[in-house]
Amino acid sequence: MMESQNNRVYRLLLVEDDEAFCAVAASALRRRGFDVRVAASGDVARRMASDFIPEYAVLDLRLGEDSGLSLLPTILEHAPDCHVVVLTGYASIATAVEAIKLGAVNYLTKPASIDELLDALYHHDPDPDREAASEPISVRRATWEHVQRVLREAGGNVSEAARRLGMHRRTVQRILNKRPPAH
Repeated sequence: MMESQNNRVYRLLLVEDDEAFCAVAASALRRRGFDVRVAASGDVARRMASDFIPEYAVLDLRLGEDSGLSLLPTILEHAPDCHVVVLTGYASIATAVEAIKLGAVNYLTKPASIDELLDALYHHDPDPDREAASEPISVRRATWEHVQRVLREAGGNVSEAARRLGMHRRTVQRILNKRPPAH
């Protein structure tokens, strides 16, 4: 339960463009004691961050053409103590590292339950007892993560990322439009 001993209700900004997931998550978080505000785009989230001043935030990594990572500095500028979790269906090591560097307290892959989301919001210290992955990632997964990293370094410009990778732009787009390989 998110209510503290003084029955305080915490403000949470949920930035998600998947309407169905957003409705379910917002409802479940409200039942757990949060004052939830929802934004389906980066522009709306930026405006809300300055007016609402969230104590917690959940950011979808992919918001149409925008990135949840680009919202992190704005949210933390208005709410420096905000606990931000980045939530994505397109996880990669590079984006997880970038999210943490930008100030997120945690990074979760979809599908994630509300309990997993709450755990990520509350417990952001590393778990030294957590076991490392037993299998190395596949070449397909490593390729996908490398393309993601180069795209981020190219400022999201697919043509520039393709040039840096020595690949055709359409090939890079095909890789980016696919779900990441599991391992």
